[in-house]
Amino acid sequence: MKRDTAMKQKSSVRQLAWVIYPCLAIAAAYVPAVHAADPPPQVSPEGLRLQKSTRTRLVYVKPGATLARYDRVAILDCYVEFEKDWQKDYNASRMGLEGRVSDKDVERIKTDLAAEFKKVFVDELQNKGGYQVVDVAAPDVLLLRPALLNVEVNAPDIMTAGIERTVVRSAGQMTLYLELWDPATKTVLARVMDAREDDEAFAQMANRVTNKAAADRILREWAEELRKRLDTVR
Repeated sequence: MKRDTAMKQKSSVRQLAWVIYPCLAIAAAYVPAVHAADPPPQVSPEGLRLQKSTRTRLVYVKPGATLARYDRVAILDCYVEFEKDWQKDYNASRMGLEGRVSDKDVERIKTDLAAEFKKVFVDELQNKGGYQVVDVAAPDVLLLRPALLNVEVNAPDIMTAGIERTVVRSAGQMTLYLELWDPATKTVLARVMDAREDDEAFAQMANRVTNKAAADRILREWAEELRKRLDTVR
């Protein structure tokens, strides 16, 4: 009986993923508003109210919503999308065919970044915060629906025949689109959009290791901020 209940709970999380992931077009529409000159809407289509608005961040919250009841967390797979025309523009800046970013490179970077998101958030929430990361739906489970949009990598590390070294001051940038859901009621509680750029104080060699370290710094900041928020209302 307990096993059957657990399977139904797991299924409900998967079903919710099918319900909300087709709404990623909404995410893409919201993100430009982070940088837009016009003020963002005070109320979202779902009834979320704008709580914070800056040049790089928007926060919407459901009236009366609280995170105090959640002791566990479920994390859906992170959706990753590059800045529009990033691949085309980057390849146009290359001399000849050497060093161009292929479709395979793009998919690899997306996969790696999504995996790194899950790794960092699990470490911060579960290992540091004590919030068990699960894949079931329950009254005490907070569901995270993440996306990393407008991703730009200034010097992607790709396999080339020659030896090429690139020095950069910033590895790139990306925008977090994160929704907090109550999976038991299929209700979105909050939506956060935050655009951040890697900002090193000195020039550094760009490669797969430094690009990963830069992504980790940004992801860790977001994960730590969420963990502290949960701690505050716990």
